[in-house]
Amino acid sequence: MATAIAATVAALRRAQAARNRMQLTRARHDTRVWAVKRRERTRQLIELGGLVAKANLVELTDDDRAVMLGLMIEAAATLRSERREQAIALWRRRGKRAFEQSVADENRRSRGN
Repeated sequence: MATAIAATVAALRRAQAARNRMQLTRARHDTRVWAVKRRERTRQLIELGGLVAKANLVELTDDDRAVMLGLMIEAAATLRSERREQAIALWRRRGKRAFEQSVADENRRSRGN
């Protein structure tokens, strides 16, 4: 009897795991408009979080979210000011240089230097 119960419990776990895998696969391939938009938004948020990490803001602020939000609010205020064009030009140059440096560093690491 105990063996039969153990086998039933194991079969139930396998069935639940298979159902979970099927639901995850279905969710990944869901083409309904709201699901596609949700995945796009999630991807965008992950990419933006990557930019925060790439700028080392987490380490530089000791993961102080209030400081990071303050920085972004300050940047938004600059973008609303008369200095908008100069700030965008400056930040774009710095960002491009940072991306180029990141690619160069990655290439150097991949070659083992």
